[in-house]
Amino acid sequence: MIITLKDGSTKEYDQAMSVLDIAKDISEGLARVACAGEVDGELVDLRTVVDKDCNLNILTFESEGGAWAFHHTTSHIMAQAIKRLYPGVKLAIGPSVADGFYYDVDSETPLTAEDLVKIEAEMKKLNFDEVTIDPQGNVIGYMGNRDKILAFDAHIDTVGIGNIENWNFDPYEGYETDEEIGGRGVSDQCGGLVSAVYGAKIMKDMDLIPEGCKIMVVGTVQEEDCDGLCWQYIIHEDGVRPEFVVSTEPTDGGIYRGQRGRMEIRVDVKGVSCHGSAPERGDNAIYKMADILQDIRALNENDAADTTEIKGLVKMLDEKYNPEWEEARFLGRGTVTTSEIFFTSPSRCAVADSCSVSLDRRMTAGETWESCLDEIRALPAVQKYGDDVTVSMYEYNRPSYTDLVYPIECYFPTWVIPKDHKVTQALEEAYKGLYGEERLGNAETEGMRKARPLTDKWTFSTNGVTIMGRNSIPCIGFGPGAEAQAHAPNEKTWKIDLVRCAAVYAALPTAYCK
Repeated sequence: MIITLKDGSTKEYDQAMSVLDIAKDISEGLARVACAGEVDGELVDLRTVVDKDCNLNILTFESEGGAWAFHHTTSHIMAQAIKRLYPGVKLAIGPSVADGFYYDVDSETPLTAEDLVKIEAEMKKLNFDEVTIDPQGNVIGYMGNRDKILAFDAHIDTVGIGNIENWNFDPYEGYETDEEIGGRGVSDQCGGLVSAVYGAKIMKDMDLIPEGCKIMVVGTVQEEDCDGLCWQYIIHEDGVRPEFVVSTEPTDGGIYRGQRGRMEIRVDVKGVSCHGSAPERGDNAIYKMADILQDIRALNENDAADTTEIKGLVKMLDEKYNPEWEEARFLGRGTVTTSEIFFTSPSRCAVADSCSVSLDRRMTAGETWESCLDEIRALPAVQKYGDDVTVSMYEYNRPSYTDLVYPIECYFPTWVIPKDHKVTQALEEAYKGLYGEERLGNAETEGMRKARPLTDKWTFSTNGVTIMGRNSIPCIGFGPGAEAQAHAPNEKTWKIDLVRCAAVYAALPTAYCK
């Protein structure tokens, strides 16, 4: 039989062949990205056997027919998981639509955000080749069994709810509508895990895992307390070092290639107590600290003029002070603020004999933990009080839920992946091939999102501080939901974000490995 391809070239075979086998004969690369075929103008799946002369077009996700087939398949995958978890549910329709897919279901018990977590677990059970929980408590799933690891990270811990009176609904019970899912942790960061799990499932079912690769999806722990600790453990104790990692933290529809770092600094001041009726007999530690705090405030607020004694942190945006000034301008200037204060005193009728503060220090490109500690030690007031002042960095040593303690400094380095890096370009290609040049959202979010550049950076901190900041593994961000929803009351995420992220995740390995 003679097969005429879209470009007019022909292939000749002496036996019947499936559409997928013909695609493989043309090229392995084409077979990996093929979603469907078109035989004499009729849309067919890749398993369709061709046994006579015909015109054949191999459809990828970039084509309308290929995207339809991709979404059609994924809707049935989701329906299969729902049906296995809820045998009594009635399935209606699950069509492929322009932006993805959905499935209408009828159930006596409405599906909730908790049920979606069960569905993701079911997806793991049905389709992942390996699922393990390491001693720290990180849940690690693999699709495929080759050597090169392409990873997707989502943390599974959340912050507390704060004042429940600020919530318009029960943050633990949550809610679900046709477009939204609400509840503590849905945006930060359950949504990213759901999209990554579905994305990996799509890759496997549609043969989108490149030769020699396997897909790693990680539900990490202790991120909210000590961002990156989990990956320090995974890399150095589990012995896993991916080719790159996608952080699925919320990105408002954009691609994020970095963030400012942070560290937690402690300043301790010694004094001498005495009776409050004669304070001159003592040495008030709080007064000393007051002087130091004014210098710290100046460090945050001052300019960097030559005549300014305490040059402000804004100086790091100037090439005169910082060889990494270009990336510093991209990420934004560093900041420092006092977050806690402690003191000791024999009584309310005495002079304080010690005072300590915690500093939240946000760092831009070109700043390190050494430079940040040294700039505090160099402040005039710190110099003035000499050996009575100690500047140090906190250490984190709390146990995970498995009771494992893995001590680490409270230092979370700045990281930024170059705009021309292979991972950056691959993720941009995967996104633009599916959704174009702009960020997308829904009616509520799209206007704000389209006003922002597609590729940008986070304001807050992520596990990238260890993945790339400490260990130099390329890291990039793309995840469902909005940064502003993180840690806020009435937290919610949008279903369309979950679908789009899963699709982009599924397309990324092919774009990276081609």
